[in-house]
Amino acid sequence: MDPRLDVSNAGVIELLAGWFESCGFTVHTELVAAQPRKLNLIATCGTGAGGLVLAGHTDTVPCDASAWLGDPFVLREADGFVHGLGVSDMKNFFPVILEALDGLDLSRGRHGCTVIATCDEECTMNGARHLLARRQCLGRYAMLGEPTGLTPITRHKAVLSLAVGVRGRTGHASDPGLGVNAIDGMFEVLRELRAWRQNIRSGWHDDDFVIPYPTLNFGRIGGGDSTNRICGDCELQLDLRLLPGMDAVAVCEELDRLARRAVLDTGCTAAVWPLSAGTPALAPAGDSELVRFCEHETGRGADSAAFATEAPFLAALGSECVVLGAGDIGQAHQPNERLSLEQAAAMTRIVRHAMERFCLRP
Repeated sequence: MDPRLDVSNAGVIELLAGWFESCGFTVHTELVAAQPRKLNLIATCGTGAGGLVLAGHTDTVPCDASAWLGDPFVLREADGFVHGLGVSDMKNFFPVILEALDGLDLSRGRHGCTVIATCDEECTMNGARHLLARRQCLGRYAMLGEPTGLTPITRHKAVLSLAVGVRGRTGHASDPGLGVNAIDGMFEVLRELRAWRQNIRSGWHDDDFVIPYPTLNFGRIGGGDSTNRICGDCELQLDLRLLPGMDAVAVCEELDRLARRAVLDTGCTAAVWPLSAGTPALAPAGDSELVRFCEHETGRGADSAAFATEAPFLAALGSECVVLGAGDIGQAHQPNERLSLEQAAAMTRIVRHAMERFCLRP
């Protein structure tokens, strides 16, 4: 979300393009609308109807290199694990696919195989939104290699990213009467939001999720520019994880009303607005051959997740989706992120069997 930390993914896309071309795929890259430095990759092999989509994102979150035991941008192997930024979330999926392709000739399959590599999953989902805008179903079945610990995921929460802005009036800090402090106003907003968070935790419940209630995280706050000046503006950024069935628009409108009410007696004004268009919840596709296959391959029943993925966008294009990958979501966005090589090997076998089942079979 911070433009100072935002970089192009063109180098990663170029590397992946070369790798998949060497495996016999036809590679197409697309500039993402309104993102001149960001690209999606669509690599295809075979032309038959239906087929399998293998999808992942190329971006990572920022990292604090000083908190790592080694260089986060240099892959390090130790004690059965590899360490590095994004190894669990979810850069391992592309080499897993490439390894699974070894010795397979997908060009002779009756059903095509498509590999998708997107941009900006970690912030705006603009890469997935670009795919949705194309209105082209890329395959009947879609596997997204997010870190699920080899458990098939068919449900996840929706994500809503919001900003709350409080505006006061600047003035000299020597006399509080010369201005209206926006940080004081934000304190009242936080009080209201904390109470609302407790209320929705009590009012919404779904035991299909490990975290069975909606969550609200205060992710970032900033305001003011000098200690000797009364703060005129303060902004708080929020992350909400909503259960399926919750109306994101209604939630945003409710929080806007709460923020405005909270500052009525402070002399401040307040407003709430979305930072991005949000990510819908993922609902199961009903009786799905892909889900049954993944349950058989892993020996685990389909489950739900608190984190969000690009799966709802592919589902909207007509694909039956499952989220399944090596790695632990608890490792994601953490210093010293690591991936079990044993899990990576198991996922490689699953992907190979999936390509044999959904691309090569008669």
